Amino acid sequence: MSIFNHKQRNNIILASIIILACFLLYALSGLFSSILGAIILFTLFRPMYIGLAEKRGWNKTLVALLIIFISLIVIVIPFLALSIMVIQKISGLTRDSLPIQDWIYKIDIFSSQHLNQPKLAENTLQKASEYIAQLFPSILSSAVNIIITLLVMYFLLYFMFTQIREFEKGVLKFAPFREQHALKFAETLHNATYSNVLGQGIIAFVQGTLLAMGFYAFGIPDPIFWGVIGMFISFLPVVGAPTLTIPASIVLFANDHTMKGIFLLAYGLLFIGNVDNVLRMIINKRVGNTHPLITVIGVFIGIPLFGILGLVFGPLLLSYFLLLVEIYETNRMAAERLDRIRTNMDN
Repeated sequence: MSIFNHKQRNNIILASIIILACFLLYALSGLFSSILGAIILFTLFRPMYIGLAEKRGWNKTLVALLIIFISLIVIVIPFLALSIMVIQKISGLTRDSLPIQDWIYKIDIFSSQHLNQPKLAENTLQKASEYIAQLFPSILSSAVNIIITLLVMYFLLYFMFTQIREFEKGVLKFAPFREQHALKFAETLHNATYSNVLGQGIIAFVQGTLLAMGFYAFGIPDPIFWGVIGMFISFLPVVGAPTLTIPASIVLFANDHTMKGIFLLAYGLLFIGNVDNVLRMIINKRVGNTHPLITVIGVFIGIPLFGILGLVFGPLLLSYFLLLVEIYETNRMAAERLDRIRTNMDN
């Protein structure tokens, strides 16, 4: 006869499950980017899969492979190409042949004379280099890691789509909350993913394009490179691409192009900045609203963990966490109401 009763045995099993789950999470920590990436792509392309495979009756395997191909061409390859381009360009910024050295010298003279900051540009560039080195660790590490991450991500995505109903039933079955809360979580996950990935991606592309066009019009070297930089920092709602026009305008001022500097500054802060605000209002109404504070805090959380991918993963994880807290609070309040009702009935 066992020395443990039924409740004690269940507690031991639960403790064993938690311990094993912690070991599994630790073992899978290196693949967390793949898992999260598969979830994001599944959320983005799920309507397309449902429309083609279930409504139009296309072959499930063919549709899953088509989605994988589209995501590679539209999202993954451009993102990797832009990231590699930025890294290669930044690695050459220390060369004397590049105009960035002249910019630093002239900005330092201007800041020393007018702002009492003799090494403003040099110190800023050093801090920016350290930050960018932290921003791109996944790209800088090795191509093998990138390939493994993509293979695992698309392996998961393929089976998530080809077995979509079984996958969604399994999620509902093992979700630690009621079905209505699980459906609410799925809806909020959908909105948060679209807002952070699709909506923010559109804003970043438009801002980066407008910045590159402005730099080209005002004679700033390498406008495409700075446009790409503007796309990346556009994921920060407080900073954004328009802030890059400030140092560019200082360069123009230092070169005695005062009117150009004024017009470029106005173009960035007034035009690009207002376009950003209009786009955010439109996108927030159509694909969901993510509070700017969540985006900023999420970016600072995500970058140390995921590198450049943290611009997207960080805000998403923070949004999911806050949603789980909300569901937990709703369950707790419901349980308290039920306890009060039972207490009143007993009295």
